[in-house]
Amino acid sequence: MTQPTLVPSEPMTTEETRMWIHHLLPDPAQEWKHMLRFALFTAEDKMAMAETIEPLFRRGPELVVGVYDYLRSVPETAAVLGWETEVDEEHLEERRRFFTIWLARSLGMDTSEEFADYLFYAGKVHAGHGPRQIHVPPAYVRASIGLILANFARYMQEAGLSTEKVAPAMAGWNKYLSVQLHMMELGYEAARNIDEGKFSVQVRVFGVLRPKLPSRLRPVWVHPEDTVEVVLRKFFSYYPEARREVLDVAWEAEDKPDSLWMDVIPVYVPKTGWRILLNGREVAYLEEGVHTPVHEGDVVDIFPPGR
Repeated sequence: MTQPTLVPSEPMTTEETRMWIHHLLPDPAQEWKHMLRFALFTAEDKMAMAETIEPLFRRGPELVVGVYDYLRSVPETAAVLGWETEVDEEHLEERRRFFTIWLARSLGMDTSEEFADYLFYAGKVHAGHGPRQIHVPPAYVRASIGLILANFARYMQEAGLSTEKVAPAMAGWNKYLSVQLHMMELGYEAARNIDEGKFSVQVRVFGVLRPKLPSRLRPVWVHPEDTVEVVLRKFFSYYPEARREVLDVAWEAEDKPDSLWMDVIPVYVPKTGWRILLNGREVAYLEEGVHTPVHEGDVVDIFPPGR
């Protein structure tokens, strides 16, 4: 993404603002870094956590098995997973594998941008956007993180670690997993938003976007009187990998009569050469630009430069 620029506070013309997209959800990679900083997750936290990795790693298989034994023993979560009468062993294996990968990366204290995208994707899966389309209510995800932290504390105690080691390590694990939870909730929100509406508008992608997304065609649900901007906001919030390819960020300066200072908010605009079409007509040349209303059966196409 190119360097953000400040949009002047003087009134903008329709020509200048017709392609501005407001209120996208935060980019997962940027939000991950921001929230780790906000949580004061430091090198000292990592050093304290590292002192506990060996006993936690040793108990890893027990934790993976125990989590799903517990979830299938609780009627509410068994119903969510479709295990009211019997456990689907193939499904159980898939979930254990997913959990094992997450646990291994977490014990490795992964703070990479790729892991941020992984956590964001996990949130979309919890919203029913995974291969099995199972919706897991956020309350169960939050409580599960709490149970995992409780198990971490118990494993440390049973390993005979001193209070001097356990206390700072648990502080670090709590910060780290709390930010992970936030990232999953961000993905959950993006998925719920793209499904919310009375009818759908199809978004099609071309060129370099095709291999980046699971499908070249994505329905985006909207309400009557919603606009192209709403469609794009939902689409690019759901697919941050597409946003990074297509959009640049700027900063809109906004004066408010009841405020002593200027508010600055992010806006997004297509990068040079990228074209967005509504039913075959380029949105940048429509009278209302992205504020053009959409209707059931509409199609929005996103073309890279040169198309």
